[in-house]
Amino acid sequence: MIEIKTSKLSNGEFNRGVFAKRDIAKGELIHEAPVISYPNAEHEHIEKTLLADYAFEYGINHSAILLGYGMLFNHSYTANATYDINFDNHTFDFFAYTDIKAGEEITINYNGEMDNMDPLWFDVEENDTKKE
Repeated sequence: MIEIKTSKLSNGEFNRGVFAKRDIAKGELIHEAPVISYPNAEHEHIEKTLLADYAFEYGINHSAILLGYGMLFNHSYTANATYDINFDNHTFDFFAYTDIKAGEEITINYNGEMDNMDPLWFDVEENDTKKE
């Protein structure tokens, strides 16, 4: 259903994204990404690594690294997918928010809510660095 390909949205070292291999209907489950969670107090160690840009909030007291394709979905404020945290299964479940055509990149809003247009944390940090 999905595959990893080079993305025009990503400007990171690897430029990867998640793409639909076939048409995906609105509401369809796209991917269940298993979670490795850790207490927020330990996030200071993750902050010293590249993984900091990929960590997700996992409830109030924990953060998480997602396995599978979970950390490879790129951001869009007009995302075509969303996710729910499934605490019972310890997964992030990604669903089509709109119909997605074969070959289309699948994106999520990194702010966690489809209508949240707040600046992303890494854009804020980059702008703060430029001001110094």
